[in-house]
Amino acid sequence: MDKAMMRKEVQTRLATISAENYRSQSFVIANKVLQEPYIIEGNMIGLTISNQPEVDTVHLIEALWQLGKRVAVPKCHAKTKQMSFYEIESFAQLEMVYMQLREPIPELCELVDAADLDVIIVPGVVFDSSGYRIGYGGGYYDRYLCNYERGKLLSLLFDEQLYERVPTEAHDYPVDIIITPTKRIDCVKERGVNQHG
Repeated sequence: MDKAMMRKEVQTRLATISAENYRSQSFVIANKVLQEPYIIEGNMIGLTISNQPEVDTVHLIEALWQLGKRVAVPKCHAKTKQMSFYEIESFAQLEMVYMQLREPIPELCELVDAADLDVIIVPGVVFDSSGYRIGYGGGYYDRYLCNYERGKLLSLLFDEQLYERVPTEAHDYPVDIIITPTKRIDCVKERGVNQHG
């Protein structure tokens, strides 16, 4: 099965999750994230503002703020196909852009250097236990991560998004830890290596 077919299959699966299950499973995942050593030890956490059916990150961001963590969210630059992270201290610093995505308003936020991000929570549609993922097709995260050496890469997903194996390409960057409602997967151990890639 190719990437496009896998992406479509998972999106179909996610569409069947009831609103109640979506909320409860997202809550379970968020609680697990807050107990993750890399999050506890980290200061600046990078993550996207979720859109259903992605795991809800809005409540997670609120919880991170309550713990005194700093939060940075990405802005995609369509012309250059690049991405930048900006620190937000309030959801009022966000604007709605294309496809119902919420991104930071640069004039209201501070640009965050990749070297200052202790953890990046990487979104995606399909994942395998080695940490490889199929995203939404834009390639923004793979381009950003090729210059990110400092911190840990986590991904939050529903069990429906986990496959035995995802097709990979040379430019794909796997994540280090996967958290689902039922599992915590050490992807680095699964890959048998001690670094990204």
